[in-house]
Amino acid sequence: MKLSTKGRYAVTAMLDLALHSGSGPISLSEISGRQDISLSYLEQLFSKLRKANLVDSIRGPGGGYELQRPSNRITIADVVLAVNEPIDATRCKGKGGCQDGEHCLSHQLWAELSDQIYQFLSGISLEQVVERRFVKKVAGRQDAANETISTGKIGEDELIFLS
Repeated sequence: MKLSTKGRYAVTAMLDLALHSGSGPISLSEISGRQDISLSYLEQLFSKLRKANLVDSIRGPGGGYELQRPSNRITIADVVLAVNEPIDATRCKGKGGCQDGEHCLSHQLWAELSDQIYQFLSGISLEQVVERRFVKKVAGRQDAANETISTGKIGEDELIFLS
C-alpha cells in the first residue's frame, strides 16, 4: 500500500486543526502557511472532509474550519477514507481478480496486511497523535516560524540562534 499525498496531507491538515482547536475557526491559509500545503489543494481536501462530517466550515470574517467532533473521536482511518484514499495493499483492490479473474498466490497475505493497516489507523485518534511529544515539538517550531513570518518580528530564541 502506498499512501498518496492526498491521504498524508489530509492527515497533516487535520492534525494541525486538532492542535489549534479551541482558539476558534482556523483558516485554510493558516494551515497552508504552517504545513506548506497549497491552499487550492487544501480546499479540495476540506471539501471532502466536510462531506464526511469530520469538519464544519464557518463563513464570514474570522471564519474557517473546526473539527465537527472531539479529536479523540476522529481516527486517522476516518481521515484517510474521507479523502477517498484506499487502505488496500492488494493489486486487485480487494476484489480477488488478481490473476485472470482468480486470486493470486499472495492475495490473502496482502488482504491481511490491508486489514492490519486499517486496524492500526482506526485505533489511533487525532488526539493521540497530537499528544505525542515529538508532534508538540514540531507544532511549536511551526507556530514560531509562522508567527515570525506573519508579524515580521524575531523572538529572543531566533536572535540567539542568529548571533
